[in-house]
Amino acid sequence: MTTNTPSSSATGPGTARAGAATRSLPGTLVREIGLVAAGAVALTLIGQVALPLPFTPVPVTLGTLAALGIGGLLGARRALGSVSLYGAAAALGAPVLAGWSSGVGASFGYVLGYALAGVVAARALARGADGSRRPLVVRVGLMLLASALVYIPGLAWLKVATGAAWGTVFAVGLAPFVIGDALKSAVAALLPSRPSPL
Repeated sequence: MTTNTPSSSATGPGTARAGAATRSLPGTLVREIGLVAAGAVALTLIGQVALPLPFTPVPVTLGTLAALGIGGLLGARRALGSVSLYGAAAALGAPVLAGWSSGVGASFGYVLGYALAGVVAARALARGADGSRRPLVVRVGLMLLASALVYIPGLAWLKVATGAAWGTVFAVGLAPFVIGDALKSAVAALLPSRPSPL
């Protein structure tokens, strides 16, 4: 007499792996949400290191350095999530911007630019398929590009918000920050590389 037994395909290694993946999904989601939230908190806290300038509505902050670090250390996807959470919190009135302020003011475009910076910074610190770290000159170059990308939405938003001429926008929204952002880029390029481009 024979009895029917479950086939090996129903209980084999593939099914076990699928079950393990399903069981770990809540844990993975919690971890990802935690990393995104931690990135937003880092943007908030590091961005409080700020120096208001009397001739521009855009303060000198370490926000760009925070965006580069978040992108480089957490990866592009998480950096986008962190910047989105940070920007949404500011827009909804949470005091997360420099000086514990909030709102969608003249400098909000730079906050949007942090997302672009985070994506490029993620590439700068991602290790290659063979586990190799990019050369320092390449990392610095990518970090400089990441910092420069912050200015695209930053200057455009500043122009619309103030109605100033482009010459004035560049004078108050770009010129005072170039040297500082170059230094931040060099510092960010020294951060540890990630094992994957996620």
